[in-house]
Amino acid sequence: QVQLVESGGGVVQAGGSLRLSCAASGRTFSTNVMGWFRRAPEKEREFVARLTWSGGVTYATSVKGRFTISRDNAKNTVYLEMNSLKPEDTAVYYCNAETSGSRYWGQGTQVTVSS
Repeated sequence: QVQLVESGGGVVQAGGSLRLSCAASGRTFSTNVMGWFRRAPEKEREFVARLTWSGGVTYATSVKGRFTISRDNAKNTVYLEMNSLKPEDTAVYYCNAETSGSRYWGQGTQVTVSS
């Protein structure tokens, strides 16, 4: 089992920045990929960014160039630095961890971008 706890959400004006954190605990050594998804009101959950154990990074087109995913192995924490935020980035952001046979989710953290 892997437990994930997100933090860092909040309300920010358009053009502002936020940094989300995802602290992992449990069987973190079995994690192959960690990433972020989001769900906007009345929309399906969508992929935002992912980071493989070997350092490979992938971003959704909508956030490329504005968001940066990174990790601190010593703290078992993954970050999502979000810059130049837009109202359409408003969503609940979920941390995700993948092992060879399972996928785990955090409880989510709300990000609201006002225009």
